[in-house]
Amino acid sequence: MWYQPRLRNGELVKMSWPLALLRRLNPIAWPLDDSPSKKAILIERFLFMAALVVMIMHNEVDIHYFVVNLDDLNKLFEGIPTFLILVEINIRLLHIAIYKNRLRQLLQRFYAENYISEDSDPDTFRIIKRQLLGTRFITSFYMMTVIAFCMEPIRNIFQGRREMLYKQEYIFDNTKLPFYIPLICSNIWVGVLCTTVIIGDLNMLGEFMMHLNARYLQMDKDLKVSARRLIQSEDTTNIATDFHQELVKVLRRNAALNYFAKEVENQFTFRIFITFSFSATLLCVLAYLCYKNPVNSIVYIIWFTAKFMELLVFGYLGSILYETTDKLDVMYYCCDWEQVVYHSHNTYENVQLMKLVILSIELNSKPFALTGLNYFRVTLVAVIKILQGAFSYFTFLTSFD
Repeated sequence: MWYQPRLRNGELVKMSWPLALLRRLNPIAWPLDDSPSKKAILIERFLFMAALVVMIMHNEVDIHYFVVNLDDLNKLFEGIPTFLILVEINIRLLHIAIYKNRLRQLLQRFYAENYISEDSDPDTFRIIKRQLLGTRFITSFYMMTVIAFCMEPIRNIFQGRREMLYKQEYIFDNTKLPFYIPLICSNIWVGVLCTTVIIGDLNMLGEFMMHLNARYLQMDKDLKVSARRLIQSEDTTNIATDFHQELVKVLRRNAALNYFAKEVENQFTFRIFITFSFSATLLCVLAYLCYKNPVNSIVYIIWFTAKFMELLVFGYLGSILYETTDKLDVMYYCCDWEQVVYHSHNTYENVQLMKLVILSIELNSKPFALTGLNYFRVTLVAVIKILQGAFSYFTFLTSFD
């Protein structure tokens, strides 16, 4: 029913556990199979409509909370973080739902062409796994938060309290048990949806970027190996022609990787823009709440830390890919083509080879980086600017105290 990734040979992929969680816990954000049954389509649409209704209801009671507490600035600020996250996830989840088919095609291409499995290259797989440790840690952090949220209603019932998980205000008595149970269940479901969208985008983008980065590095390695093999060969009669053919093969791989990177950019650029746009305001509000009430702000401190680390991981992974693609032109220039020309006595082929090297350098003169609607690159530089903006908003708020 729900799409299960496969390698080129048809073998099922052993997905990373965060993506497996996304597939299990948030079917709204995960695509269906290529040829889904009518039953599967109906189930998907029902879940989407149910989630839409629940999200609209949560928006309404959150806004009602602000209306009721207009005169209490502290309560207003306490409700802002959850409302910001809710609005952000509403936008991101709607975008995911609209482009789910395109996401399935992207996943199919990724696992068939660019995914590096442990069996095919254990060393590279271990490097990628190490690079993605940050995403795994943040995923664990968020999942523990969800578990804690799920335990909160049980604790409230035992203590004789019937509080909602978020700052909300209902127009009826929501503490009555027939109302409280379904409403608290909807609170938990919204929490699961929000968390899985956050960890899903982070881990999916991390997988795409690091495997893409490894493919670029493999391309560099293979080109140098080919040049070294031809130079050390006893027969160098057609060395320029042979290296020209190897260089063409690498360029085709390069073009395929660039095309895949552009597809990833098209799929995620809007959601990246939304994530980074909301982050500055969210970090500012969380820091202000910690500043106002440091004794009872453990939740806000944890939340601030998680969001801060999420941005750092985004910037770290984006910077790795940006630095690798920024060196692609140097890769072609330093591929020992001059040694090939030195050993070749075919002037025409030497000229053609040098023209191809120049073309390769020109085609890779601009590095690739994920962007937020082309307003910023996803690198550590962008993260630092967001943190600076959040600090500026924070100092502005504290100046009123």
